[in-house]
Amino acid sequence: MIIRQVSLETVCGVTSILPQNERAEVAFAGKSNVGKSSLINGLMNRKSLARTSAQPGKTQTINFYNVNDALYLVDLPGYGYAKVSQSEKEKWGKLIERYLHGSRQLRAVFLLIDIRHEPGANDRTMYEWICHNGYEPIIIATKLDKINRSQIQKQLKLIREGLGTRPGTRILPYSSITKQGRDEIWAEIGKLCGLAEETPGEAEK
Repeated sequence: MIIRQVSLETVCGVTSILPQNERAEVAFAGKSNVGKSSLINGLMNRKSLARTSAQPGKTQTINFYNVNDALYLVDLPGYGYAKVSQSEKEKWGKLIERYLHGSRQLRAVFLLIDIRHEPGANDRTMYEWICHNGYEPIIIATKLDKINRSQIQKQLKLIREGLGTRPGTRILPYSSITKQGRDEIWAEIGKLCGLAEETPGEAEK
């Protein structure tokens, strides 16, 4: 998909009415500091539209990014930050659940996992929770540039086993530094959303 225009269209907090969009949506979930904002910026070919926070756990909203007036990339609040109170975590959880149940246009949920580490308890809980809400998460293994190429298959196996993924679950390695994996992620989004095939980034190089 060639990125022609993007904008942060809607921001929803815990008391907000969620939008009933007419275009397809794909959502991104992940632990704080897993590189979610960097991924979304990389997909949109922007440097700082999705802002990375200096204080993990501060993203308390669901952010809807309009891409080409064709679809929405939906940034869900990060999870797993220890210094956030349990009551706050519960509020965010209810907000995310309200979105997963309420969106008529959500096509898929991408779950981000740091490729360097075995998934933690919060990652496993989120994976099972997304499945429980009726979606088969597509895994994006972030920070690909932080490991050697020879380690990739070993780490992907660690992610599969650590999450207990269902048969056929896609895992897409990605680096926000080199943008390796960007085309593969856009190809997956294109299939999910029924978009015409274009070579991602071709017009932006």
